Amino acid sequence: MGQGTLLAHGLGFVPGRARGVLRRSVTNPDSDILLLTQDQLGSVSVLPAGILLLDGAPFSHAAIGLLGLGVPTLILPGAQAVALREGVEVLLDGGNGRLWLATGLETVGPPLPAPPVGGDVVSRDGVAVSLRASVRSVAAAQWARAQGSAAIGLVRTEFLEPAGGRAPDADFYHHAFTSLCESAAPLEVTFRLLDIASDKLPAWLPVTPAMRSPLGLQGIRLFGSGPVARVVDGQLTAIGGLSDVGRVRILLPYLTRYEEVHYWVERIRKRLPSAVPIGAMVETPAGALDLERWFEWVDFIAIGCNDLMQCLFAADRDRGELCAYLDPYAPLLYRFFAHMARCAGARLSEVQLCGVLPQLEGVLPLLLGLGYRAFSVDAGQIPWLARTVRATSVMEAADLARAVCAAKETAEVLALLRRPATHAGPFLDGGVHWH
Repeated sequence: MGQGTLLAHGLGFVPGRARGVLRRSVTNPDSDILLLTQDQLGSVSVLPAGILLLDGAPFSHAAIGLLGLGVPTLILPGAQAVALREGVEVLLDGGNGRLWLATGLETVGPPLPAPPVGGDVVSRDGVAVSLRASVRSVAAAQWARAQGSAAIGLVRTEFLEPAGGRAPDADFYHHAFTSLCESAAPLEVTFRLLDIASDKLPAWLPVTPAMRSPLGLQGIRLFGSGPVARVVDGQLTAIGGLSDVGRVRILLPYLTRYEEVHYWVERIRKRLPSAVPIGAMVETPAGALDLERWFEWVDFIAIGCNDLMQCLFAADRDRGELCAYLDPYAPLLYRFFAHMARCAGARLSEVQLCGVLPQLEGVLPLLLGLGYRAFSVDAGQIPWLARTVRATSVMEAADLARAVCAAKETAEVLALLRRPATHAGPFLDGGVHWH
């Protein structure tokens, strides 16, 4: 980028560069860098050129919505933003988390080219990596193809809803699923069955207090009876009729125990053609510790990194004041992922990582070094992650991952990744900080 005045260094969240003027509200979408807090995200009606998110929680549902927009974004502690002034022209780099004074710096370059659709991306030393897309609409599936996705790794079916707040039925899902498969063709499509959670409570569902907790009634825990059971039945009926549309798989959300896996897979297999693979999501430490046994019943596994980290670190991922606890550079996190890789053993190729973690700066090479080869990410991230894969030697990444797993503190990991060690742990002063 050349020399320039660095104004702030936060957490790169959505890659890409944006040049514009710092604003608290959008006046010119093509040239404004929007400065806002996480609780203001819902009020943004016009997309700016870039976003500077103050005290944001990167694993929160609100922040995850930004990933699908493709707007270059960095997350910054509010304390660092005190010196920032509206009206100043800046250059935001959402890949490395830096905010520069724009004076004297080159303009923003063209977008990265997408890899060939439907194929793997090959590392510098010849290792094939599958970069798949997580989507929530037909339009998102179309965009995933345009961005070079290897497959649709995860359809968030809870966001496919009929108008008027009525409960979706088999006819609705048949149309919605068929349209999505046709838009994604020739890509394989994995439908995650209805994943109700505290932040995703549909109008047709009578809500109980247990549904409002981040560790309460959610996912497959609601499949046994009531409105959710009827809606899931409609999803299974629709999926059973998709054989002429394309290759499909299904994924069961928020399982925690072997008994659950056994019970639900046996029950659901009776509803589907034998050729439809069934997978399970590992989103809790309990599931992670039992991962190898789950393969007795499922064809593949998806690790939901966002919820897994929430449980592992005992911190609500939607709370900005707790975001420092969900540390994506904590060495113990990579020891945990190394353990899961060892548990999967020869079937690690059938494990897909989902969520924000692989999309953060410096993390993908670590996961490649641990042996993971399939990732479901937001479509706009695929060209950037493909560039990272091509530049990575997996053999060297394995050495780096071993060093990270041997570290004791985040500062050591940041030094290994050559990132500035500006993190002050929440255990020291109770503040919200990012690297």
